[in-house]
This record gives sequence, C-alpha cells and structure tokens, in this order.
Amino acid sequence: MASRAGPRASGTDGSDFQHRERVASHYQMSVALKSEIRKLNIVHLLIWVLMAAQVIVSQLSLVSHKVVATPYQWEYPYLLSIVPTVFSFLALPRNNISYLVISMISAGLFCVAPLIYGGMEMFPVAQQLYRHGKAYRFIFGFSAVSVMYLVIIISVQVHAWQIYYSKKLLDQWFTTTQDKKKK
Repeated sequence: MASRAGPRASGTDGSDFQHRERVASHYQMSVALKSEIRKLNIVHLLIWVLMAAQVIVSQLSLVSHKVVATPYQWEYPYLLSIVPTVFSFLALPRNNISYLVISMISAGLFCVAPLIYGGMEMFPVAQQLYRHGKAYRFIFGFSAVSVMYLVIIISVQVHAWQIYYSKKLLDQWFTTTQDKKKK
C-alpha cells in the first residue's frame, strides 16, 4: 500500500475504490449517538457534582449560609439523577437495551420530575426577586434563585437531549436486532 506522498500501487489508477467494503449506516449512526450521549452524560455529571457540592457544603456548614445558601427541597431528590447516568454509561459499551430503557425511564423520574418541582418551588421567590428586588438566599454573592433557575434551564436541556438521543439509539439497536432476526 502506497503512502499519500509516495508512488501509487502498480496496476491501479486510483478509481477502483467502489468495490471496497463500507461500514453500514446504522453502525455509523450508533457510534455517533453513543458519542453524543457520553458527552451529555459528562455534562450531567458536572452539574451533579456542583449540586452535590452545594448540598454537602451547606449540610456540613463548611462555609457561612451567606456564602452558600441552604438547598431547596427539590435539590435532594435531584441527587438521585446519578442513577440514570450510571445505567446509561453501563448500556453503551455492549449495546445493552434493558439498561438504556432503565436509564430513559429513570431520567424522567429522577431528573426531569425534580426539575419541574424545583421550578414550581422557586417561582414565588423568583417573583419576589423580580418584583421587589429582594433576595434572601445567595450563592457566592449571586441570588440563589437566579443561579438555580439557570441550573434548571441547562439541566432540562441536557436531560431532554439525553432522552432524545437515547430513544434514537434504541431505535437503531432495535432496527439492527430486527434485521438479524429476519435473516
């Protein structure tokens, strides 16, 4: 085989590439979707670590409550959102359909549900902040409700994309499985 800069293989003009095997499109799609899900899982882990750090620092009183606010009630169940990410990481290497389904269902239960509850729980505080300009909880000098709404917005997007890509990946795996059963 010739290098790019070296001489061409004898007996060919370079136009005989049509007969070569290619990777099937559903395998290419599977690899692309797995990559996206891994990226989203890493972003979720980062959000989870920051949330866990806030809860731990507040519960252990490592710093003043004026620096890091006490957690809202929705933050505790959101800490369980690590479960779908673990199942997702376990599902990807061996195309484990059941782990991916568990990941998708638990993402709705442990990720999206606490975020919806958190948006409702913090709404009166956000109203007070934006109507009267008064904030009583702070995270490093910023209004805690503003910071947590930012976290909610980012987290909802991350989890929505995780579920969407997981569903697409599941469809790819089912298509591959059905094709094998037909043969």
